Amino acid sequence: MKKILFLSVFINTIILALFGWAYYGWYIPQSKEAKIKDFYDTENYVHVSPHSIRKDIMQWKQKKILVDLRSNEEYQTSHIVWAINIPAYKNPDESAYDEVSRIVWEFQKLPKDKEIVVYCYSIPCMTGRKIGKMLTENGIYVKHLGIWWNEWRYDWESWNHELEWKNSKVEEYVSSWNEPWTFSGTNTNIFTPCSANENSGC
Repeated sequence: MKKILFLSVFINTIILALFGWAYYGWYIPQSKEAKIKDFYDTENYVHVSPHSIRKDIMQWKQKKILVDLRSNEEYQTSHIVWAINIPAYKNPDESAYDEVSRIVWEFQKLPKDKEIVVYCYSIPCMTGRKIGKMLTENGIYVKHLGIWWNEWRYDWESWNHELEWKNSKVEEYVSSWNEPWTFSGTNTNIFTPCSANENSGC
């Protein structure tokens, strides 16, 4: 009996040692430079420039599907031109994170030939991240608008180039429930560092 117990302990020790050797012997810690590179690769892939979205709206070229995650009540009041609403909130004060089936189903219905870009209340808001994670767990991958609703609507000058302040008005790039697809401005495609294409623009 003692021999069997000793043999069992010995075998388990060998197995644990092999696992330890495999982990520490084969695992190569990522360098600081590699981690920084991964960070910027992810940032550039996941985030979509608001300037590219604004330029598409201005030129009437709907290249991406823009999804507003705020409550339907807030969406009806005002939202970015062309945005559709898949609410992650039941009302302005109550999240709908528990409605996984409904949210996933609504995203599954969207056209597959365009990238999906989501936005919520403000840059620090975790809603877009939580919904994004929920969707990846169901095989759906979305991108994030580089700024979100509060920055788009109430802080226009902070993210637009100075030359564009007098040539564009935020009111032209927002809609209400009654006019979800309307761009009321004109094509003022003046050249600035932010009017370049989405790969080299701001």
